[in-house]
Amino acid sequence: MSIRIIKHDAVPQTGSFEVRFSDGRPSVYFYWDDAASRRLSPEQMDSERALEAAKTFREASGKSLNSSVVRSYVSPSQ
Repeated sequence: MSIRIIKHDAVPQTGSFEVRFSDGRPSVYFYWDDAASRRLSPEQMDSERALEAAKTFREASGKSLNSSVVRSYVSPSQ
């Protein structure tokens, strides 16, 4: 299974990073705006912070997936 990060930026200086899963799970989006005057809230990220958040999420998702795969192959003692 692969987890990709896809940049969407149809409007200059604003967009999102999509974390897409090849196994059919719903994508997760990290929205950003590099023009501080357009940010709707102080929590909205710029492109650098959004990319870092997307990478961190991808890594965490991959680790949890690997852990669940390992657990699924461990047979319970009977």
